[in-house]
Amino acid sequence: MNLTIGQILEACKGTFVYGGIPGQEEAFLDTQVSSVVLDSRQVTEGGVFVATPGQRVDGHSFIPQVFEKGALLVICEKAPAEGSFLLVEDSFQALKDVAEAYRKTLHIPIIGITGSVGKTSTKEFIAGVLAEKYQVLKTEGNYNNEVGVPLTLLRIRPEHQVAVVEMGISDFGEMHRLSRMVRPDIAVITNIGQCHLENLKSRDGILQAKTEIFDYMSEDGYICLNGEDDKLQTVKPTLGRKIRFFGLGEDTEQQVYATDLESKGLWGSRAVLHHQAGEKYFVEVPLPGRHMVVNAAAAACVAEILGLTAEEIARGISRVSAIGGRNRLIAGRNWTLIDDCYNANPVSMEAGIDLLQMADTYKVALLGDMFELGAESDALHARVGIYAVRKGIDTLICVGENSRHMYEAALQEAKDKSAEPEQRVSKVHYFATREGLLQQLQQAPEEILPMGSTVLIKASHGMHFQEIVELLK
Repeated sequence: MNLTIGQILEACKGTFVYGGIPGQEEAFLDTQVSSVVLDSRQVTEGGVFVATPGQRVDGHSFIPQVFEKGALLVICEKAPAEGSFLLVEDSFQALKDVAEAYRKTLHIPIIGITGSVGKTSTKEFIAGVLAEKYQVLKTEGNYNNEVGVPLTLLRIRPEHQVAVVEMGISDFGEMHRLSRMVRPDIAVITNIGQCHLENLKSRDGILQAKTEIFDYMSEDGYICLNGEDDKLQTVKPTLGRKIRFFGLGEDTEQQVYATDLESKGLWGSRAVLHHQAGEKYFVEVPLPGRHMVVNAAAAACVAEILGLTAEEIARGISRVSAIGGRNRLIAGRNWTLIDDCYNANPVSMEAGIDLLQMADTYKVALLGDMFELGAESDALHARVGIYAVRKGIDTLICVGENSRHMYEAALQEAKDKSAEPEQRVSKVHYFATREGLLQQLQQAPEEILPMGSTVLIKASHGMHFQEIVELLK
């Protein structure tokens, strides 16, 4: 890493204690470190370990072992008996301080991605396309918060030419702190939905919180926005940064857009991508749904800025694959599963139902609670239930305390005599707990999941619906 012990000490507020060979402290401070990690298992010789207190495990208990593995320095809140250490009040804040200092030493373009829905899918598209030309580092897993983002930045090495960093928030001020570390050269916002209403109150509040990503980005950077989103359409250029819109349709306000969409059902889409300069080309989008075509357009928008050719962009888009919990198709002997259980909010729930509707089999929506929706939670759950009925899903299964409102609204909507026959679900089931559903699936799954069905599995992450996916697999 292009980062020394001395730079780390300068970045963090704390008390440094040198525990090395007498007379060599100055050389020690000039030493470049090999890594900065929170997990003691990831410590490398010449690395730095940040010891953090946890609910179940206290990282300070591993300090002797990391020194045995060759760690140069420990950042900690409690002084160890030996070794060189930096004593700080807050180890997590020190981690962010180190990441911010390290980012300032880097000279590669960094793309920051945020939005209410689709951050991870868009990250995968952008990273996949850019990999056609560059060595790319991207956020892994769900490392998109105030712990994951600094750890992602600290994984960047000299061989990386571009970094793609996902940035997730739930409250005001968080994006400001993330942006201070990431300092994106290109900021991408996927949409302004209805996530985290408990803290952010309204879509206008969400817009305000998400656009904090601009606070520390490069003054000559680019802002890439979803031109389909009514709130993002209101964003104006700041400090000379250039705004580019992406989306669907021949909208002259969009610099990159897709037309001639041809659905291949659950197996993706074909489309024509257009650039404002007049270039257009066919793309195969391997993930299903119109929203995935928008994600592909976002990747093309970023890739054009970074100098990729149309051939490279099209090839990169065609190679993107789904990751666990996010629209991953699992074709099995008994059912086809749409594993979309990583997270949920009303917009993504409706997008998932739209995706399920593309199946040419019996359709089952297995939906669970959506969290952090604030005072509107009951109404938003009810909205999803009504939406499923109106989209003609064959069976709706609602799971969880909040989802009772989804269930009751769906039942009522299904009884509406004015509705068209094809706009009614044939069956609605309710399970108060995930455990109750799992018991049913273990004993007699065919009673609620007819063989040969396509099953959408979706809920907020805290519902742990991955257990349902694993059981059905």
